[in-house]
Amino acid sequence: MPDDVEIRVRFTPEDDEVSRLHALAFGSSEALVQPWTKRLSAHSLTWVGAFDGDVLVGFVNVIWDGGTHAFLHETAAEPDHQRRGIGRSLVQEAVAESRAAGCAWLHVDYEPHLAEFYRDACGFRPTEAGLLSLTP
Repeated sequence: MPDDVEIRVRFTPEDDEVSRLHALAFGSSEALVQPWTKRLSAHSLTWVGAFDGDVLVGFVNVIWDGGTHAFLHETAAEPDHQRRGIGRSLVQEAVAESRAAGCAWLHVDYEPHLAEFYRDACGFRPTEAGLLSLTP
């Protein structure tokens, strides 16, 4: 990871900043501002940000069941900052925070093109899982 990027755990999120990063990382054409602050405080075990100066350039959220299962969600890095180890550093910090909180399992769902990142770079192993769409 670049020396000029700082990892911050449970930083004070700015809704517009996290929404902007999310739109850039996931290829959305516009950054519709989402209520990240409210979501994170209500549903998250922790969250981790990567900052280049004061600019959020990477993010991961860890949601949980309140017990031993945590779920990695929304791993994102700005396109200009990808492939520099930032995502792996975010996930490593999320793993450490989940372990420190007493979680026994950290789950992640990912699309096939991200298997190399999650399996090889981050150490997740494939499992069987199910998915049910709740939208028509």
